[in-house]
Amino acid sequence: MADYGANGQSGSSAGWRSAGPGDGGSRGGYEQPAAFDGWRAPELFEGVLTKRVFAFMIDFVVLAVPVILACVFIAVFGVVTLGLGWTLFWIVSPASVIWALVYYGASLGGPHSATLGMRAMGIELVTWSGEPGYFVLGAVHAFLFWLSVSMLTPLVLLVGLFNGRRRLLHDIVLGTVIINSTALAAQPARP
Repeated sequence: MADYGANGQSGSSAGWRSAGPGDGGSRGGYEQPAAFDGWRAPELFEGVLTKRVFAFMIDFVVLAVPVILACVFIAVFGVVTLGLGWTLFWIVSPASVIWALVYYGASLGGPHSATLGMRAMGIELVTWSGEPGYFVLGAVHAFLFWLSVSMLTPLVLLVGLFNGRRRLLHDIVLGTVIINSTALAAQPARP
């Protein structure tokens, strides 16, 4: 199956109108193809789905450790306060959601455009046109992932097996691509 760009055209013919010399972009006003083509640079997408699974597991541990420590603290605090401190358990669930959104927003919006798990696996998030991620994109990316998996069952993750860029449903909706950062660094600069 083909990946479709923002204008509905397939693959490398999906384009964005570049800005002309007078309007900030200095690309001459021609149609620019999508930044990452699975047919022209397959090394950018080799093993990405497997790496994403392992990166998710690493990130899950990173997210779970502070939550577990908070629960242990609240449990001990409840014992010390003769049960009064256990009322703080109600805050664990909303705080976990906020922690996850901040973690994904800050890490995907950071200089590496990758979470700790993604950095360990050598992958990064970029937009369809090649720009790095930003805070809101990272937070919405995480939110849409959890929403799609919880509403459409984990079978929705099979979408990545049927497109050349190994994009999942939330990647397609947001216009993002997960690529091998080591393969990207090895590529020559684009004109």
